[in-house]
Amino acid sequence: MNNAVDLPPELLRPLVAAGRQTPAPAGSILARAEAFGASFERLAGDRVNPLSLVIEDVVSPVHAVVGGRPTLLFGTNSYLGMNFRPECIRAAQAAAQRYGVGSTASRVAAGNHALHRSLEKEVAAFHGAAEAIVFSTGFMTNLGVISSLAREGDAIFLDAHCHASIIDACRLSGAHVFQFRHNDPADLARLFAESSIPGANTIVVVEGVYSVWGDVGDLKGIVGVAKSHGAIVIVDEAHALGMYGRNGRGVAELQGVEADVDIITGTFSKSVGLIGGYAATNRPQLRQLRFMARPYLFTASLPPPIVAAAREAVRLIATDPQPRAMLWANAAKLHAGLCDIGLTPCAPPGPVGSIRMQGLAGGYQFWKAALDRGIYVNLLMPPATPAGEVLLRYSVSAAHTDEHIETALAVLRDVSAALKVA
Repeated sequence: MNNAVDLPPELLRPLVAAGRQTPAPAGSILARAEAFGASFERLAGDRVNPLSLVIEDVVSPVHAVVGGRPTLLFGTNSYLGMNFRPECIRAAQAAAQRYGVGSTASRVAAGNHALHRSLEKEVAAFHGAAEAIVFSTGFMTNLGVISSLAREGDAIFLDAHCHASIIDACRLSGAHVFQFRHNDPADLARLFAESSIPGANTIVVVEGVYSVWGDVGDLKGIVGVAKSHGAIVIVDEAHALGMYGRNGRGVAELQGVEADVDIITGTFSKSVGLIGGYAATNRPQLRQLRFMARPYLFTASLPPPIVAAAREAVRLIATDPQPRAMLWANAAKLHAGLCDIGLTPCAPPGPVGSIRMQGLAGGYQFWKAALDRGIYVNLLMPPATPAGEVLLRYSVSAAHTDEHIETALAVLRDVSAALKVA
């Protein structure tokens, strides 16, 4: 897939070579903040604001109460339903009873519990890696890994659709940062050809599955270009863990490039159903990364109940293929149904996908109408989307049933007809 899509100007401006001056922004800091908030208030008026929606109760991985109404969730990241797996709940309960509910310190102080090391060994074994490092969130994982490795004078080449955590990490690093067109190995090759920085001082960052469109990264092509120039490769498998590859390790496994990837990053907040993140590597030079990453050094470690539940979830992902099979069956059903309605997703079937909307007002109307009928999806809008698109993003869970999917499709069909979208 070759999409010549650039980052929005709001995100492009900070992605400049280190030390280069940018024009002073117009308006004061407080005035800009007020204008940003007012734009969403005008959108919603006295109705529900998509950025401040409150989930009043969560009954299962796919059931909640919103606005006093039973609601089917098609906008969470509980891809495998692990947040309600009895084994994970029991593990968290037992750890809370024995170790308490908080760590109270960072990993380099008193917060480095034996449970954390045990989870790291579980993650490393799952990925077939020599070393894994657990962070407190997935965002902090990317922030810590990228900003600790890259320095002023180095280069970072990132896919134009990379997650905000990657973009912020690049900004923090002080390196020269350049984007290549989404999923375009040829454009990455152009960056290497134009760069005066050696490949050994260059990091290439991509994702296994891009969470805005839900499309799979061309890791085989991109990793091939990167390694031909001797660059370090980081792949974020946040939305692929547990779903892609023979063992569920992600798209790098699926496309056969694991041996050429220097660092895999991932999160526990999607398929694992919790919170936290990790980096896994086979490179001996990177084993001490934990002592270089400030988000690891200066952030309280994950609470023992979360760590215990995450370890159990990783074990289940590695040993129980049934949730993955159910997820893919559900993804195929929902994707086919959306195409039948005329709401063609941006990418082939997968755990997450998006439908393009006609402008912000139209997107909000569709989102709100679906929510009023008991179906929750995500409304994505600029500057968090490529090329200023407005998208309805949906996700699928192994916990969805055929009846859930049919109910959602019926609602989306009715809304689409009423708003004349399809």
